[in-house]
Amino acid sequence: MKNFIVRTITGIIFVAAIVSCFLRPEAMVLLFSIITGLTVWEFTGLVNERDGVTVNRFISTVAAVYFFYAMTYYCSDMYAGIAKSVVFIPYLVTIIYLLVAELYLKQKDPIQDWAYTMLAQMYIALPFSLINVLAFNATSEGFVAFNTLLPLSIFVFLWVNDSGAYCVGSLIGRHKLFPRISPGKSWEGSVGGAVFVLAAAYAISYFLDQEQMLSMPAWLGLGLVVVVFGTWGDLVESLFKRTLGVKDSGNILPGHGGMLDRFDSSLLAIPAAVVYLYTLSMF
Repeated sequence: MKNFIVRTITGIIFVAAIVSCFLRPEAMVLLFSIITGLTVWEFTGLVNERDGVTVNRFISTVAAVYFFYAMTYYCSDMYAGIAKSVVFIPYLVTIIYLLVAELYLKQKDPIQDWAYTMLAQMYIALPFSLINVLAFNATSEGFVAFNTLLPLSIFVFLWVNDSGAYCVGSLIGRHKLFPRISPGKSWEGSVGGAVFVLAAAYAISYFLDQEQMLSMPAWLGLGLVVVVFGTWGDLVESLFKRTLGVKDSGNILPGHGGMLDRFDSSLLAIPAAVVYLYTLSMF
């Protein structure tokens, strides 16, 4: 009972923080830069437990946070006075340093260090940074506007999918979706979660999207993209934890595990949503 109360309180605070941060661009940038740093720090700490792996946690984390802010600058007009392309140079220098440093560290297997270092950037830093692509959109008047609904909808769809899949799977789940990696997931739950997400996407299109930034079919398509790639994101993190032999990625969120446990689905859903929306814009 105590664990349920702790889990509930943590969940409410977590959802409130995510929702409220999208009310102001500064709040979103601050919160997700912190989330990016904490997640990379957690990831590098986990992989450093493996034999022969020594990833530079501090520099990897700083690089990831910097990349997030660089993407913020590139996508928005919150900052001024610097050419947009120049902002990525320090990040590139840092990545080069992380590669060259292995020449002097004399590790037994530097390839593992390189692989995990780059994985932290590609698997965590890049997806979180793409939130800026969803949040800052150019208008027909030629300036950049902050979009609350689009990035927030990704998380709403993920939460609805998780809740719907859990409820339906608990009631009628019989056929395992991916028993080798996640025995608790069922095909029935996945379909149920998708149905709930489609209902949420329809509701957003019908009631909230006054400016019609997306058509109803486009909203439904976005919902399905989030369902599919969010589920894969969850499975990828489950495979990661099984490979490392850990139950939770961390304990920073009481009752909910670590940062990777909470944001695993979004790490694939966000990039997939960006690809989907850019594909729509081409037609």
